[in-house]
Amino acid sequence: MHTSTSRLGLPYLKVIWEAVLRKREGLAGSEPLPHNYVTAAFDALGIGLEPTYQYLYSTAPTFEDFEAWIVDNGHPSQEMILLVNKAISSATKNSKGVAQEHQVLDATALQHWDKEGYVIIPNVISKEDCDASVRAIQETIAVDPLDKSTWYTSHPLKNGIMVQLFRHPQLDKNRFSKKIANAYRQLWQNNDLIISRDRVSFNPPENEQYSFPGPNLHWDVSLKQPIPYGIQGLLYLTDTPAHQGAFTLVPGFHHKIDDWLHSIPPGVNPRTMDLQSLGATPIAANAGDFIIWNHKLPHGSSLNLGSQPRIVQYINYLPIHRDIETEWI
Repeated sequence: MHTSTSRLGLPYLKVIWEAVLRKREGLAGSEPLPHNYVTAAFDALGIGLEPTYQYLYSTAPTFEDFEAWIVDNGHPSQEMILLVNKAISSATKNSKGVAQEHQVLDATALQHWDKEGYVIIPNVISKEDCDASVRAIQETIAVDPLDKSTWYTSHPLKNGIMVQLFRHPQLDKNRFSKKIANAYRQLWQNNDLIISRDRVSFNPPENEQYSFPGPNLHWDVSLKQPIPYGIQGLLYLTDTPAHQGAFTLVPGFHHKIDDWLHSIPPGVNPRTMDLQSLGATPIAANAGDFIIWNHKLPHGSSLNLGSQPRIVQYINYLPIHRDIETEWI
């Protein structure tokens, strides 16, 4: 484990700082650091890769100045920092297996997971927390729930249906739901997971002036085979019937994707195929329910034909030591 001093409580941060400055000066021993470690550390500190590297390369700060810059420009989370420290220190330890009392998925849920590649975990947060989360998102993007015209106005943090809101006390509280954390631990069979800092989504109903912009069915992983095991998840913050812009996926496709990819003619991009025809299914669930899925499944949002916006928070736990395909296909 790295023991370099850090007043932010993240010893690996000094390793990153030293490596970047060595590379900046063209010194020997400036091999790339494990990308998983760097992104995990930056997520815990609430800083982006591009602005952080730009700052380090342009100013070559002292380590103390670097930490001060993070305090001024980031959003450090002590809970996430502790998880990163634990995950990095477990590099040579066997962290596999999950204690029985931490298992939130019963035999029926696990059978559904194995067969369909997804599962719904009910009531991972309270209705009060859902309502508080919705208010936080609405206030951030200047939405009045009683004034439909505000549902469609532009905002600097809106990118289609995605909202670039990563940190808020209520969203952080949701991230640390014990049910969510334990579900990921159970499906990864690993106790030492880190949390990625993901955004939220606001999907309003279609009308004569507004059409659903996507994202439609897609994958967030390289399709180079073999595709490593991976999991994703989202939290419904509003009751979401199937027609109200529900999250959509192709159940069971994790069992078929290898043969399907082999069947595609050479030169054809699988991402441009008609993925809807594979059996896309909207997933209806209630506010406070969490949907977790195998990342081999094509998935996406859907057009909202209801009367209210669909609002969700993306939450992902994952091992810091995991297989990642660097060639994007």
